Amino acid sequence: MSAATTLPLRDVHLPAMPSWWPLPPGWWVVLGALALCVLVAWAWRAHRRRQRRRWYGVFDTALTAAATPVDEVAAIAELLRRAARRRQPGAELLQGQAWLTFLDAPGSRAFSEGDGRLLLDGGYRRELDAEAVLRLRPLARERFVDLTLGRAR
Repeated sequence: MSAATTLPLRDVHLPAMPSWWPLPPGWWVVLGALALCVLVAWAWRAHRRRQRRRWYGVFDTALTAAATPVDEVAAIAELLRRAARRRQPGAELLQGQAWLTFLDAPGSRAFSEGDGRLLLDGGYRRELDAEAVLRLRPLARERFVDLTLGRAR
């Protein structure tokens, strides 16, 4: 008999499965990058909210200085023209229906067919309906901020 058959051989034993903890260095890098992305996204949103609040304040401050509804519409028109110039140079020169179409947000006809039509001649009238100005105000406020921040919305 040979020596190979007399040796006490045992079956192959696999090593234990590696544990989940502590994580390998590559996973720490992935988790760090993910946390950094979440932090940057949160900071960006907070920055945009602060900007939006600031521009709402600019709009509201300009309208509180208006004594009459006519002055208020004139102030709204001026603010929208400034925001339009900031968004697209030369847009402040548009007149009539082209101006209202420019002010319309994508998918909306609020200026060209709705309460926003008051901007065409509201600043030049002797008297205006206060309720019509109140309906125009939130519409113009949102569009002013969207144009100022460069959103197409």
